[in-house]
Amino acid sequence: MKIVSLSPEHEPLYCACLEDWSDEMKEAGDHKAQWLEKMRRKGLRVKLALDDKGVIGGMIQYVPVEESFVEGRGLYFIHCIWVHGHRQGRGNFQKRGMGTALLEAAEKDARVLGANGIAAWGMAIPVFMRASWFKKHGYKKADALGMQILLWKPFTEDAVPPRWNRDKKKPVPEPGRVTVTALVNGWCPGMNMAFERAKRAASEFGDKVTFHAVDTFDRGVLKEWGEPDAIFVDGKGIRMGPPPSLDKIRKAIARRVKKLG
Repeated sequence: MKIVSLSPEHEPLYCACLEDWSDEMKEAGDHKAQWLEKMRRKGLRVKLALDDKGVIGGMIQYVPVEESFVEGRGLYFIHCIWVHGHRQGRGNFQKRGMGTALLEAAEKDARVLGANGIAAWGMAIPVFMRASWFKKHGYKKADALGMQILLWKPFTEDAVPPRWNRDKKKPVPEPGRVTVTALVNGWCPGMNMAFERAKRAASEFGDKVTFHAVDTFDRGVLKEWGEPDAIFVDGKGIRMGPPPSLDKIRKAIARRVKKLG
């Protein structure tokens, strides 16, 4: 196994979260590529894991916590760590130690960069980005917001734990129309996919529906809304994990349109 930094030749694969074989990923548009270009200047770090044949099977991306969607200082924040586990495409690379190797490489890099620690988010349930996995690697809970756990590993005694942003703006409905509000940050192809589906679904109802796009890449906008990605239909949020299907979003809008009379 070999851990390397992201190079230009691997950027398209990275922007598709190693799922370049997936037709669904094509729905995500170019938001991730735009995010990558902008985040280069803000300290984004990306590592890739290659097997003994040179095939990429895993990735990790992390940024200075000040540029992330949580509150903190002097830390690096792991947006995601992913080892390809589908049979399609490049195949299943899980259970080979790639995740551990990627995490250790990121921690070492963060120390070299002078960080006081490193943080990550995880789910309390056994799904993608499990909090329990990070705990097995020495991370401890810093904060919680529902099922989302914020974890961290301090490197220095004066390190300050990160916190979730709890201040959340709510969409304002438009009288006489159904209002679809979609937040998009660009960091996650799955969330970008959901945004594009919401935009497409809203367009199918003509002037009965107003679509509002909110770009949360701007730090001020992100702090105002409190979350990087979300979809609201007349102020009611749609569950984002896993990314909602086009049909699910369409049905949520249709129910509200029907009530217009």
